Amino acid sequence: QVQLVQSGGGLVQPGGSLRLSCAGSGFSLRHYAIAWFRQAPGKEREGVLCITSDGRSQRGDSVEGRFTISSDNAKNTVYLQMDSLKPEDTAIYYCAADQGRCSVLVRAYRYWGQGTQVTVSS
Repeated sequence: QVQLVQSGGGLVQPGGSLRLSCAGSGFSLRHYAIAWFRQAPGKEREGVLCITSDGRSQRGDSVEGRFTISSDNAKNTVYLQMDSLKPEDTAIYYCAADQGRCSVLVRAYRYWGQGTQVTVSS
């Protein structure tokens, strides 16, 4: 059974950094693409970044270079490093996994983490 458990998140001041983790079980990162999405209040869920085991990644249109994605195959965990955070980055962040190519489209993923709140505010 594929499961994704997220950790990290919380409240941070503008300009600060956070790292989110997504630990997978029931599958291997070597055969799956993992992506991060976010959903702000009243908005649709949007893709942030995705990564595959060979290191290929794709960035969503709304995300600048302030966010980076990385993976640790030994731990079956993917990370989202967010730097220089802005209030508009406030959202619930989700990780997602599925077999196939890297994609930042919601419909490409069957398995989802529980979501974690990120709030950027002074």
